[in-house]
Amino acid sequence: MLRKKSLAAAFLALAIFLSAILPVSANVAVSAPSVILIESSTGQVIYELNSTERRSPASITKIMTLLLTFEAIDSGKISLTDQVITSEHASSMGGSQVYLAEGETQTLDTMIKCIAISSGNDASVAVAEHIAGSEEAFVALMNEKAAELGMADTHFEDCCGLSDSDNHYTSAKDVAIMSRELTTKYPDVFHYTTIWMEDITHETRQGTSNFTLSSTNKLLKQYQWTTGLKTGSTSKAKYCFAATASKDGIDLIAVVMGAPDYKTRFGDAQTLLTYGFSVCNLYIDGNQETLSSLPVEGGVAEEAPIAYQGEFRYLDTAGNDLGAVEKVLELPEMVRAPVENGTEAGRARYLLNGTEIGSVPILFTEDVEKAGYPDYLRKIFGFFLL
Repeated sequence: MLRKKSLAAAFLALAIFLSAILPVSANVAVSAPSVILIESSTGQVIYELNSTERRSPASITKIMTLLLTFEAIDSGKISLTDQVITSEHASSMGGSQVYLAEGETQTLDTMIKCIAISSGNDASVAVAEHIAGSEEAFVALMNEKAAELGMADTHFEDCCGLSDSDNHYTSAKDVAIMSRELTTKYPDVFHYTTIWMEDITHETRQGTSNFTLSSTNKLLKQYQWTTGLKTGSTSKAKYCFAATASKDGIDLIAVVMGAPDYKTRFGDAQTLLTYGFSVCNLYIDGNQETLSSLPVEGGVAEEAPIAYQGEFRYLDTAGNDLGAVEKVLELPEMVRAPVENGTEAGRARYLLNGTEIGSVPILFTEDVEKAGYPDYLRKIFGFFLL
């Protein structure tokens, strides 16, 4: 009887452990051949189907174009007030466009709207040329960034997705990776991707005219928690969509590739997002409290200050009670000098039902040099003077 009880306890512990670390495997009813759903802040996969299958991306290529654009803004290389000139090459783009004329100038802010709202191929190329000097040079930067992000199933041939080359491809997983990079590092992109309709003004040699940008993301009107991000379609790629949504503090990214029609891509995205919000529960510890300094043996200072490296996040999709999460600090009673700023002093470990679900390093925040003979003399004199 004792052996049966111990086996049952072991199986229970294993089940709890697996539920804590594995993504949900569920039968989500989607029609597209390749999809993925992730939680944005953790990057955790909630559901996937053929997510590493290489497929033509169409205009969701522009997610990388937007990522590099916001990266260049953040670095100070360009600014939203820059005047971006449309070249002959940019103005010649077919497909989805905002009809920029050769020589026409728009601010970078307007160009981003043209890309994010109306998926303008001409605006994408104009911005690419503004940043890198040519579309070819910009595409090289796109591929470098893809490699940096670990997008193993991606190669770009242009900056807008018009290419029907077999060498222009990505995967649902890789689209989720670049979408997460864009939206978590540069959330200002949502100021653009949530716009449903807005007018811009064309000023050319032929005169001045207004043009209405209309969002290609119909989910903005169909699903109340939608925040973005990018649609795409060509005869080769069929219908693609990287959808972002936010509800009750949880941010999701759903990628749909190769859907047979535009209604299916929006329907599949909504199905994925609704499923995600129904199973996701996010535990967040901001780790803002001040930690007591650690005693230092043999140092010029008697204590070394410490702090958490950052916050802790854990996404549960198994229905666990996150109120039961325990935090355990693992720190030494004393450390020996020298102590180096930024090195690990210990860890904060998080347990759920007795199983570790993650940890955060605790770091030294100042250097403490090893004490020498003169330092000991000063301490002795100081003691007697007191």
